[in-house]
Amino acid sequence: MITDVKKKRQQLNLTQQELADILYVTRQSISNWENGKSHPNSDILKMLSNIQIDCHKQRN
Repeated sequence: MITDVKKKRQQLNLTQQELADILYVTRQSISNWENGKSHPNSDILKMLSNIQIDCHKQRN
């Protein structure tokens, strides 16, 4: 399961705002997750996993 949102976001080469737009959350939510102030729920983690898969498919 994805636990390091910042690392994954950087691997995807996305800004906090870009990831927030994709996940339909605020940039502040992304910041809070990355700083350990809060944690994404399971639905968001699934969406983030799917983003990784989609980006990987586009690169290949």
